[in-house]
Amino acid sequence: MRRFLPLIATGLLLATAPSVARASPSSPIVTAPEARLDQALLDSVLQRAAALPRLRALIIARDGVTVAERVFRGPGLDRPVNIKSASKSVLSALVGIALERRVFTGLDQPVAPILAGALPADPDPLLGQVTIDHLLSMRAGLDRTSGSNYGRWTSSPDWVRCILSRPFVDRPGGRMLYSTGDSHLLSAALTRLTGRSTLALMRDWLGRPLGITIPDWPRDPQGIYVGGNDMVLSPRALLRFGELYRQDGVIDGRRVLPEGWVAASWTPRTSSPFTGHAYGYGWFITAAHGHPVYYAWGFGGQMVYVVPDLGLTVVMTSDPTARSRDGYLEQLHGLLADGIVPAAEPRPAG
Repeated sequence: MRRFLPLIATGLLLATAPSVARASPSSPIVTAPEARLDQALLDSVLQRAAALPRLRALIIARDGVTVAERVFRGPGLDRPVNIKSASKSVLSALVGIALERRVFTGLDQPVAPILAGALPADPDPLLGQVTIDHLLSMRAGLDRTSGSNYGRWTSSPDWVRCILSRPFVDRPGGRMLYSTGDSHLLSAALTRLTGRSTLALMRDWLGRPLGITIPDWPRDPQGIYVGGNDMVLSPRALLRFGELYRQDGVIDGRRVLPEGWVAASWTPRTSSPFTGHAYGYGWFITAAHGHPVYYAWGFGGQMVYVVPDLGLTVVMTSDPTARSRDGYLEQLHGLLADGIVPAAEPRPAG
């Protein structure tokens, strides 16, 4: 069985069940053969997907054209859903645009001077070394605000000050310490430097050119939109976002992301302690059957996969209240690695 690398096989839910999926035909759909996909393998993927009780929606596109879209349970494909930490990939895109617009001076710009008003009374000198690059790649070195620390952080009266007051457990630029706090500092820095909310920037810089709706999402006590969590986007909006990256920052012939930003985001800069997969700027990086795979991942199984050399963009949304690191994430990876990717691989002539 084909598998994401370096994942260890953990057993897929291979049993099939009668599909309760509802097709939503308002986007262009072509048949699998027209999209150069193996119909039998695609049918098997859809059966397996229908048997996953947490999976809510699945969209598969090839070269920008929808091949299959299903709602197995939950809201429709145009209804916004909580994408959890897949928000980090969207925020990374916003930072790329901000760099091009000279909101930031560069990836090596220190963040402490931008957020000087939120620094603790006696800041650790290492704070002066934390840069935009470190925050994008989860290498700030600060003790994490995610995991068991998340509730304590979000209960604090000043989220930004709380992050900047956390102890250093590694040097800036060291190992990956997955922390939504890093992303929240980026949201705060964008708001501080532009005088505009992260929501307003998202709608202006991403929503408008992509033609997608970006609804309101939660803010911290100071009114800063949560950076890297709890954004709400529809599955079809996520597909447009994935397509933006598949097409190297261009959508409908218009450049939205700066040239080179997708490559920079997909360059390995560290590795995840959870999966062993590489991590760039808001994106995880792996391979399936020799094909590079880049994916956004949110709690519970909110996924955007891009496989550029096969022209694939795949969106999966799931129950956002259930953990995905109990084998379910591997089941979602398996739908791609063992089903969708093989279905898209060239077939021998004859």
